[in-house]
Amino acid sequence: MTTSGAHTDFANAMSYGDYLHLDDLLHTQEPRSGAHDEMLFIVIHQSSELWMKLILHELQAAVTEIQRDNLRPAFKMLARVSGIQGQLIQSWDVLSTMTPADYLTFRDALGQSSGFQSHQYRTIEFMLGNKNPDLLRPFAHRPDIHGPLQAVLSAPSVYDEALALLAQRGLPVPGDRIARDWRQPYVASDGVRTVWQTIYSDTGQYWDLYELAEKLVDLEDRFQQWRFRHLTTVARIIGAKRGTGGTAGVDYLRKALEIRLFPELWQVRTAL
Repeated sequence: MTTSGAHTDFANAMSYGDYLHLDDLLHTQEPRSGAHDEMLFIVIHQSSELWMKLILHELQAAVTEIQRDNLRPAFKMLARVSGIQGQLIQSWDVLSTMTPADYLTFRDALGQSSGFQSHQYRTIEFMLGNKNPDLLRPFAHRPDIHGPLQAVLSAPSVYDEALALLAQRGLPVPGDRIARDWRQPYVASDGVRTVWQTIYSDTGQYWDLYELAEKLVDLEDRFQQWRFRHLTTVARIIGAKRGTGGTAGVDYLRKALEIRLFPELWQVRTAL
């Protein structure tokens, strides 16, 4: 039975499946064991990579708009990234339905593969300011991945671009935060905290910069929630064992929770 008036003959027209390349997409799940739960593991990680692709699409566009001092479109893009992060956080709820016994039925089939090797995740981290040149090493054998990652590592983060905009607007951002080695992680500055305090203390005058600050806080808040759920899910499934690919597992994830991407935006709350 078809809906009256609906198009039903796709012999010479593009269909839903054609547009989305579903034949290709739905045939990329190839479990390497006979374990039931391996399909869950694959789909969760593949869907996460698709969401990360969209995060990068939005983040790159937001950075461009911030550079242009065109903040309203940037706000929408950053809000969308936060919404996507919400989807990624919820995905851990689905993965955590897998028990330790379930995981052991196919873990050996994963070989040395690890989420640590996700170049899209690493690109997101670099764009958010968690810079570390050592994290390029797993991609040395792939020049097509290593080169673009190197470029992102060497470019200002979204927070660096926000500080450059504050300076452009005439606010006294310290010069050593406007011109520095972008390959290194950002270090908090009392001068930058003072600038943000000025903005938060007079939101009427600096409303769009205040809104930019809050969009960035939303971004980091969601990122930390994602990291925390990653930690608890891994602890629930493999405990304190090392991860596949030789990663430190829970210990590595716990240390990642201590990183502040936009430190002065958190410090200013105490200073106000």
